[in-house]
Amino acid sequence: MSLLFDSFWRALAYGLKPRVVALSFLPLLLMTGLALGLGYFYWDGLLAAVRLWLESSTLMASLTAWMQSFGMGDLKAALAPLIVIFAVTPLIVVVSLMTVALMMTPALTSLVAKNRFPLMERKRGGSFLASLWWSLVSTLLALVALVVSVPLWLIPPLIFILPPLIWGWLTYRVMAFDALADHASGEERREIFRRYRISLLGIGLFCGFLGAAPSLIWASGVLLVAAFVVLVPLAIWLYTMVFAFASLWFAHFCLAALHLLREERARAAAAPTPPDALNLDSLTLNDASKQTQPPPAQP
Repeated sequence: MSLLFDSFWRALAYGLKPRVVALSFLPLLLMTGLALGLGYFYWDGLLAAVRLWLESSTLMASLTAWMQSFGMGDLKAALAPLIVIFAVTPLIVVVSLMTVALMMTPALTSLVAKNRFPLMERKRGGSFLASLWWSLVSTLLALVALVVSVPLWLIPPLIFILPPLIWGWLTYRVMAFDALADHASGEERREIFRRYRISLLGIGLFCGFLGAAPSLIWASGVLLVAAFVVLVPLAIWLYTMVFAFASLWFAHFCLAALHLLREERARAAAAPTPPDALNLDSLTLNDASKQTQPPPAQP
């Protein structure tokens, strides 16, 4: 538990470094350009499709009538944009996570290793292709889970619980692997995953729920149309900083865990053999030599 909180505070401090903030603008530029470009070409079409679905749905017609009875008729116009935003937000979060993992995580892990563990041996147990394959498979599983869970989002509390859980699991899978890919061997990585699986998953889930917070800024852009162009990049930058913090947390935790594992094994290898074991070995060797000696010649 001390390792978990120690790595948390270190990640928080590292996240305020100018180098980390500067690195966050690379994914920000890419994601903002992608979001605004896709929004320019597809936003109107998506809104028209959702409005058509709302008008043809008996359930949504009853919901809007209920809203109007409570004087919330003005929210009817914002319902379609909100549905579109809630639908695309999980995809935005997943792409932001993968962008940070690709563009920031290697540099952040090297920063942590250089400052805290400059003499740590790099065993390179995870190649770039292995890391890419691991991330793609994990992302595919997360997207499948998101699609399968969509019907459950209609239950109000679950829309705020299920997507962050899936994002958290994906964060754990991608960030933990990348944090150990360069320094740990394959066997060391599997051992750390086995020993600290609960802690690593807890880090991922915490960051998954933390990543849900910028969605409020993203969604508020619907109600504040004039500020939409500003709020969308702000939300994406917050996503980037959340996942950069997650990357730093995993880097501090995993590299410290790897350091402890290697120290433990070094002490075990250097431990002297107990005297009782030495005596037992010598007695065993003497008995074996006696059994192999030829019998004395008969006169």
